[in-house]
Order: sequence, then C-alpha cells, then structure tokens
Amino acid sequence: MNFYSETISLSNSEFTILRDLIHEHLGLFYDQGKREQLADKLCPLLIENNFSSFLDFYYLLRYDELSAEPLWARMADVLSVPETYFWREIDQIHALVRAIVPAYFAANLSRPLRIWSVGCATGEEPLTIAMALSEAGWLNRGKIEIYAGDFSRANLAKAQKGLYRERSFRSLPAELKERYFTLRDNQWQVDQALHSRIRWLQMNLRSEQTAGIPPEFSVIFCRNVFIYFSETGIRDAVDIFFNRLATPGHLFVGAAESLLKVTNRLELQEICGAFVYVKH
Repeated sequence: MNFYSETISLSNSEFTILRDLIHEHLGLFYDQGKREQLADKLCPLLIENNFSSFLDFYYLLRYDELSAEPLWARMADVLSVPETYFWREIDQIHALVRAIVPAYFAANLSRPLRIWSVGCATGEEPLTIAMALSEAGWLNRGKIEIYAGDFSRANLAKAQKGLYRERSFRSLPAELKERYFTLRDNQWQVDQALHSRIRWLQMNLRSEQTAGIPPEFSVIFCRNVFIYFSETGIRDAVDIFFNRLATPGHLFVGAAESLLKVTNRLELQEICGAFVYVKH
C-alpha cells in the first residue's frame, strides 16, 4: 500500500467539470457534498501519473482519448465500491429460485434461462445465485446461463480468481460455506464447478460497453448500483435493461432503491415476499 503526504487541491470549478465527465463516462455521480471524497480517491492517481492539478487531469481525459483510456480503467478501479457479500438480500434470490425459474421452464423446455448480474463487484452476487440454483437442483435440470459484469478490471480479476476472505461470508449459512468453499492460505477458494457456471465480462453501461453480453435476458440483477447514479444515469440504465429483457422479464434492484419515479414500463410486483420489476 502506498501512502502519499502530497495532496492536490480540487476547486469547486474543477470538481464540477470533472464530476460531470466521470458521470458521462462511468455513470457514477458525485454531488457537492462529496467533493473532498472524490479528491481523496483520485489524488494518488494524479500523483502517480505526474499531474500537478486536477484541471490538467481533466483536459487529458477530455481531449486525449488514447492517453485517457488506461486512466479511465484505473479510475473505474479507484472509484468502485466493492461492498458485497454472499447471501445478501437473499429473499430476492429465493423468489428467483422458487417462482421465476420454475415458471420459466414450465413454458420453455429448450431455451436457456439467461441471468445477468450487473455491477457484480468481486463476484459474491452471481456466485450466490449459482449456489441457490444448485441447492434447488436447477443447475442440473435446466439450461441456465449466468453472466456477471463490472466496470472495474480489478474487481473482475478478483471475481475470476474466486478467492474470498471471511468478511464475505457473514450471511452465508455454514453448511453452504463447507460445501462450496475450500480453505487455502487463509482464503476460501470457491468450488471450480460452481465458479465455471458464470461468464465474467467487463462492462460499462454508460458507454454501452457490453461486448459478449447476449441480446436478451429473462432476469437481471442490478442491486445497490443505482445508489451511486444520478436520476438520468438510472433512467439510461433502465432503458438498456428494458430493451434486453425478455417478455416476461424480471429486474431486481436493491432494497433501498426504487424505479417508480424513473419508469412506468415495468410493473412492481411482490413475488415470494420479494419485490421485483416485471416486463410484460
């Protein structure tokens, strides 16, 4: 870990133009109250790359596309919030396994059920989905494809390794931890057969960078992502999801998130005690 005694100040005017550029490229939105937080996160990146001001940094990002590309990748890593754990908001995944999946295969015997975990961070959410489907026997009974994406290369690299520390297991039942994980060098390695059921892809909704993502899904999970977006960013993402959802299609968002002010094209329903937005 590097520690920096040097700091670079971020003025209000620099904050505004840089904040808007980050919103445009990554979807993340920082209000005025988070100016210092943004400066603290980005300052080490500026120092590492020999920038003397945030204004110089902004100009390169805005006007030098070739040089900016690796910096955008690093910014995605620096600004991401990979706070996640196994079995989080499990009621929604129970609704998937107990109601949505059985209904799908009752009507579709040959077509695969596609599930998309958006903003998957270090992989706990899609692995939770896979575990729940495995426990219910669906991974062996039906054709199921799970896609997981995040805009941070660092997060995806961790997800692809499938190694986790104790803090990721604070809600996972002990018997599932024993069944699907093996302790190796003070970290827990996920079962390879389970891990291989997930297709890990880098993606950025704001730039519609979704290479390798199929055109249609029956279920999309985008949980605890929109809390970092502006209303415009949420609306744009929901438009992408709506266009990629099958009919019927199901969109799960975080328990603290609501789309009622953003769209009227999806119906909010309660399924098995969990709320889900449905496309008819």
